[in-house]
Amino acid sequence: MVLEILSRYGRVFLCGGIVCLIGQILINKTKMTSARILVTFLLTGVVLEAVGLFDPIEKFALAGITIPIIGFGKSLAAGAIEGAEIGLFEACTYGLRAVAGGLTAAIVFGFVFAVLFKSKSKSA
Repeated sequence: MVLEILSRYGRVFLCGGIVCLIGQILINKTKMTSARILVTFLLTGVVLEAVGLFDPIEKFALAGITIPIIGFGKSLAAGAIEGAEIGLFEACTYGLRAVAGGLTAAIVFGFVFAVLFKSKSKSA
């Protein structure tokens, strides 16, 4: 039991670390901005879901692949694919429906922290 738990944590740590390593390499070796790197990771999740490779990776990596923004891209694509079975309008709206909970939490927590804490500029 303990070895199984350690194995799971190890896989999550390894795969999440690889995602972070790729992001750090992109920061250090390219002139890509942080926003472009985030979009690249998001689109990676979309593409992996569209071609059917995300689920096998997720079975191995668990939260190591679903927690980064790659998982958000997968959720958007999965919702759009589900909506596409119904119609064009649903293909456009089901992606957002699939991630509505996460987006709502991000907005609410962002608002709460903005009210509770005073932001400071980097130069101060």
